[in-house]
Amino acid sequence: MSNGWKTRTKLVHAGSKRSQWNEVSEAIFLTQGFVYDTAEQAEARFIKAEPDEYIYARYGNPTVAMFEERMAAIEGCEDGFATASGMAAVNGALMACVSAGDHVVGSRALFGSCLYILDEILPRMGVEVTLVDGRDLDAWEAAIRADTKLVFFETISNPTLEVVDIKSVSAMAHEVGAIVVADNVFATPVYSKAIELGVDIVVYSATKHIDGQGRALGGIILGSHELIRGKVEPYMKHTGGAMSPFAAWIMLKGLETMDLRVRAQSATAAKLAEALEGHPKLARLIYPGHASHPQNDLVTRQMGNGGTMLSIDVKGGKEAAFRTLNALKIALISNNLGDAKTIATPPAQTTHQRLPEDQKQTLGITPGLIRLSLGIEDSDDLVADILQALEQA
Repeated sequence: MSNGWKTRTKLVHAGSKRSQWNEVSEAIFLTQGFVYDTAEQAEARFIKAEPDEYIYARYGNPTVAMFEERMAAIEGCEDGFATASGMAAVNGALMACVSAGDHVVGSRALFGSCLYILDEILPRMGVEVTLVDGRDLDAWEAAIRADTKLVFFETISNPTLEVVDIKSVSAMAHEVGAIVVADNVFATPVYSKAIELGVDIVVYSATKHIDGQGRALGGIILGSHELIRGKVEPYMKHTGGAMSPFAAWIMLKGLETMDLRVRAQSATAAKLAEALEGHPKLARLIYPGHASHPQNDLVTRQMGNGGTMLSIDVKGGKEAAFRTLNALKIALISNNLGDAKTIATPPAQTTHQRLPEDQKQTLGITPGLIRLSLGIEDSDDLVADILQALEQA
């Protein structure tokens, strides 16, 4: 029914299910289990549960199913499995698709926890991992082998906003039959074209732009029905990474306003980038939507917009960056992103603190780097706040 709808309509209505009382707002089914009319029905459901039949909240729930169906409609794919957090989604997508002896190729520019899975957990399970510069198509081509089972990357990396050519990398992976898994958080479902460009499985931390108001943890794994129900669901339901019904309800409410929020946040990010260009206190300005970004043409082709995230490298290192952070009056110092509130994060000292120094240098995570997630406050107020804070650097 939602196939002909535009994104904003899907965000409000896709996947809706109503009880016999025809409620306007989606119902929260806060139950861990379900009752069967007969023993025969219980047996049949455990053999094969139909789409609107439920067994146990770890396997599925009507509120969670609404969120999964709505996200699949937005992403333009067949199915989804909602998870307890964004990292549960990343871990579930990777672990469900590989086995001991497999080879995985990943972009080296990743969120710290994602790197931990590729550097520590997968090798511990007997999976060989090769990391490459995600911007370098020649590096991808050299690393992807005939026996490569899976390719993983962030479409826009955290926190230095490097961009992967989704279509080209996906084509290389598919030539050898590898599954392509992409973390699409920074691109957002609003500007997402990952499935269309060849990605097989898309993962999101719903904690970010989907909730967008700092209320709950959540994640989702999206892809074909075959991949989600054939590989992901068995792994997730037996390892316990399912989303709670209450979190799913929060995410459904967040989706209703996500398009409006993300477009406003992106407009502010673009405005701030223009205001900061050439600022004497900055060693670098990193915004994918700005002409100064080395991959701006690719960003325009893949997303049509630079997104909600902007990073700045303050001259003077950690001390100058901390003075800037401590002078902020509107933007909050925290480590989340995609929130209605503007959030500033020093990645080298927080989210990527445990990376070895040489790895930080390779990735451009300098002591003076500040990652800014733009909120929905007045854009003039935010620009003024960042500019006055930089005066303290």
